[in-house]
Amino acid sequence: MSEHPESRFAASVYGDRLERAVEAMRAAHLDALLITPGPDLRYLVGSAAQSFERLTCLVITADGETPSVVVPKLEVPGLAPSAVGELGLRVLDWVDGVDPYELVRGTLHAGSRIAVADAMPALHLIPLAHQTTGLPSSATPVLRQLRMIKDDAEIEALRRAGAAIDRVHARMGEFLRPGRTEAEVGADIAAAIVEEGHLEADFVIVGSGPHGADPHHVVSDRTIAKGDVVVIDIGGPVEPGYFSDSTRTYALGEPSKEAAERVAVLEAAQAAAVAAVRPGVTAESVDAAARDLLTEAGYGDAFVHRTGHGIGLSVHEEPYIVAGNDLVLEPGMAFSIEPGIYFRGRWGARIEDIVVVTADGAESMNRRPHGLTVL
Repeated sequence: MSEHPESRFAASVYGDRLERAVEAMRAAHLDALLITPGPDLRYLVGSAAQSFERLTCLVITADGETPSVVVPKLEVPGLAPSAVGELGLRVLDWVDGVDPYELVRGTLHAGSRIAVADAMPALHLIPLAHQTTGLPSSATPVLRQLRMIKDDAEIEALRRAGAAIDRVHARMGEFLRPGRTEAEVGADIAAAIVEEGHLEADFVIVGSGPHGADPHHVVSDRTIAKGDVVVIDIGGPVEPGYFSDSTRTYALGEPSKEAAERVAVLEAAQAAAVAAVRPGVTAESVDAAARDLLTEAGYGDAFVHRTGHGIGLSVHEEPYIVAGNDLVLEPGMAFSIEPGIYFRGRWGARIEDIVVVTADGAESMNRRPHGLTVL
């Protein structure tokens, strides 16, 4: 039996993260972080608690005091799978009729400068602001560097997620056939995502024919036809909450010469962006590696989104691989490389891998063929 549940890492991992969060808070001249359920809470203490109308809030102070968790008494059992108990955090439970925001205030010094998790709903943000010294700032600038740099255990989780979603793409011939609707194909893919090791299917995009030209199309009742180009963008979380996200483009039957040639250029652009990833370069330079090649080929206007987004406990998080982002890449950063080309009313294509920055380049979490796969 492992020393901790599969839903989280060892308690020592979270203890280290809390210490680094305190250091980052002090560097940002903040006195406290207030973290409600969401990715930040899961990152810091391994809790997958959900946010309800009753307040649950982790309070971390810069003075070195043991962090506190303000939690409804009826939700205390839900903390058991987290590292809260092993870390010896203070649990301040409350029952209906007690003001939980006053409990939070009691953990803070007068005049404390606080920052809150971006996932905190207004339902809790507004009362907390009234109990403290005005509108808090965002905790994202404090936690972004911690969450952007994945440790070995996180990278291994991303590897497992990537391998699991690759197994789903390898089964696409079972699902993607002429005469079936996008919705039917999507339902089969969602089931396969779970069968292949994910906790759930977080998203399934089946963009056939003209629907492939909509990057955020999901599924519809459109019947897939022979000759269609189909974009399949799928992903979901594996324990302990780390996401896969991979896109491949398929052709139902022999593709047209136009589609084959254009997707070949897209494949080259995606490969160029992956090859550009290494420590010391900027996020925008990776975007440029894909964008410049597509522009030179005459498809710049068809590439309508950024090249990539960070991934981890959220499907979309920092760093963002986009023009104007001069963030310097460091080992451990994880993000997608997913250029696409879209021809409104006709078809589209996208190729996506998750990569992790290594000491001298990038490791891809996805291994499936990148070109236009004919089914």
